[in-house]
Amino acid sequence: MRELDPKTTSRAAAFEMWSKSPQPMVTLTRTFDVTRIVKASRRRGVKFNMLMCWCIARAASRVPEFYTLPQDGRLMQYDALAVNVIVNNCDGGINNCDIPFDGDFERFAKDYEDITSRTATECADMACEDRMIIGTSAMVETELDSIVNQYSGIFNNPFLAWGKWRKGWLKTTLPISFQFHHAQMDGAQAAAFLNFLQQEINDL
Repeated sequence: MRELDPKTTSRAAAFEMWSKSPQPMVTLTRTFDVTRIVKASRRRGVKFNMLMCWCIARAASRVPEFYTLPQDGRLMQYDALAVNVIVNNCDGGINNCDIPFDGDFERFAKDYEDITSRTATECADMACEDRMIIGTSAMVETELDSIVNQYSGIFNNPFLAWGKWRKGWLKTTLPISFQFHHAQMDGAQAAAFLNFLQQEINDL
């Protein structure tokens, strides 16, 4: 992690405009075809949520803006990504844990299983301090059309959330909400990420 001079980056104008905004977050919602993930999950005996997080990390790694983040009036750059997962712990509460991403699927799948299990058992958060964190939240108990998170500017990391998938005759769909800080990226980069995410799901 290192600090960038925003004026020397492509985000100069956006950073000047949005870094001090009281409500700098933007939320986009899109319905995805997740048929491939559902089939892969059942065929390989792995969790749907793990495969979704893998696709999110893969898609994010294709967008340079995901490696930067506005923090406390500064623009920080990271060399690597991680996906944050919220898990139910053994005490009936929840904890957060970060799953590092380096492009190796088998390692990601193993880390996901190991880290989420330890977090749930130990009731303690597990963080990757040196990586750019992409937040996620899966509320699979109910179908949801959209989710809006905090707009306070306290938590600036990109964040994706979804509910229960919807089984149709020919395909399974899932609405996903994507929230991002406007100083980090514009609509064009956000749209590219969402397109990449559908591609990664299709290619799984």
